[in-house]
Amino acid sequence: MSSIRPDAAEPRASVTIDQDAALATSAARLAREFEGTYGIETIERFMLTSYEQLAVNAKVANYLPVLTEKFTRQRLRALARVEGLQVDNKPTVLFLCVHNAGRSQMALGFFQHYAGEAGVGWSGGSEPGESVNPVAIDVMAEKGIDISGEYPKPWTDEVVKAADVVISMGCGDACPVFPGKRYEEWVLDDPAGWTADGVRPVRDEIERRVLNLLDELAITPRTR
Repeated sequence: MSSIRPDAAEPRASVTIDQDAALATSAARLAREFEGTYGIETIERFMLTSYEQLAVNAKVANYLPVLTEKFTRQRLRALARVEGLQVDNKPTVLFLCVHNAGRSQMALGFFQHYAGEAGVGWSGGSEPGESVNPVAIDVMAEKGIDISGEYPKPWTDEVVKAADVVISMGCGDACPVFPGKRYEEWVLDDPAGWTADGVRPVRDEIERRVLNLLDELAITPRTR
């Protein structure tokens, strides 16, 4: 990958020489991972759009190459599902909230913890925040689940289309709707700015709902 420098990027989204080199390395890594599925041109295109979307709310630009690779990988895997290039018959669930910083991240954490390799979980936001709510990270750690490595990201068409179930938590009309998908609205208060004592009941309700969802999807939870 020669360069990912956006032609019309905002100052905070500008790419340094070191970032450009890191992105080129990421593109080469993804090209090896998706060899036989997608070529370098597709990978570069997805990396560029992923970078631009993440850069809008990036708090620390130095982390952008790493997050861009993660986001691009997720999008390419989703696209492969949509195009029938990857078929594993695993139920795929997408959790959406406004900022992808609290509720949807906790739901994803519980889903991945309990489903393990039996299901695929993703998350996204209609207006992604700068970082995951630190209190949400702390209360999830109390459950033995580490979501500190997650990051707010937007939803994209291929990710929504690849999901079997789309769980919305407060997105309203901003959440994407595609025919043939199973949609659920989980009415839960947004815990942004709350203390741990306030977030714990929301966390526990999300856990209960995720376990119910796994039961409906015929996925046996790994642990309780």
